[in-house]
Amino acid sequence: MIILITGAFGFVGTNLSLAFKTAFNCYLIALDVNEPDKHKYDVFYSWNDLEKINWDNIDVIIHLAGKAHDTKNTTEEKAYFDINVGLTQKIFEYFLKSNATKFIYFSSVKAVADSVTGEYLTEEAEPKPGTAYGRSKLVAERLILRKLENWKTGRLEDWNKEKKVYVLRPCMIHGPGNKGNLN
Repeated sequence: MIILITGAFGFVGTNLSLAFKTAFNCYLIALDVNEPDKHKYDVFYSWNDLEKINWDNIDVIIHLAGKAHDTKNTTEEKAYFDINVGLTQKIFEYFLKSNATKFIYFSSVKAVADSVTGEYLTEEAEPKPGTAYGRSKLVAERLILRKLENWKTGRLEDWNKEKKVYVLRPCMIHGPGNKGNLN
């Protein structure tokens, strides 16, 4: 299995690559800004190399890349949308045109709420993101879902019926080597 992971050298991408290489016989493609000296990926591409990737050989795309951490509160809202929506749209378009059968988008619980009212948060909760980060993640989710709806109504001819799309909304993920807000 060939898996491409965007945001490959972030906290989640690094830990996923370690887990995948330990548990599965897979070929991992890293897509990120820079390549560290040591990692578990088989090949690295920078964002400037998108056209060099053989998208038709990829089985699964895990889209982790995005703008999340702003511990100094200096990022303008537009930057979140440019990266979290624009980048998601670009990668999803490559998925639609490729032979890949799975697209896994890591959104965030922040796309729904910044805090929980009551005992717990469910998928039925009406999204009310309170930050630019959360709003941009929700817009990216809706962009993906709109493309899926277009397929269902026959307006998207490129869709292969074997393709599956997953949108995950994890809460803050932490562990050894975590970055960002938890620190």
